[in-house]
Amino acid sequence: MHTVIIIIHLIIVIALTGVVLVQRSEGGGLGIGGGGGGAGGFMSSRGTTNLLTRTTAILGTAFFITSLILSWLAGYEQAPRSLINTTPATQSGQAAPEKNLLDSLKPAEPAAPAAPAAPQSK
Repeated sequence: MHTVIIIIHLIIVIALTGVVLVQRSEGGGLGIGGGGGGAGGFMSSRGTTNLLTRTTAILGTAFFITSLILSWLAGYEQAPRSLINTTPATQSGQAAPEKNLLDSLKPAEPAAPAAPAAPQSK
């Protein structure tokens, strides 16, 4: 599902880029498909402008929707995790708590001596 939406998203991006580049801007732009209304033109200048404007709006909306869907899928598939173990201290007879990141960062505590050491004389 995720891969299909990414492919659709990329197709929309390529089409949107192409449509924007074809449009005639005030500065001239690429201006492909323009023409002065002479013979052999497929559409008038005004008709081409309306078609490209509508196509840009539709592709822009589709781009926005696929972006939202992809971000929702990325958040939905990721399970929330906590760095701090929030389970209470275990009592005898219960399972040991899971080790988390904070436990692994603590320095190892030295083992306590079993009995006090007797003084040694030379």
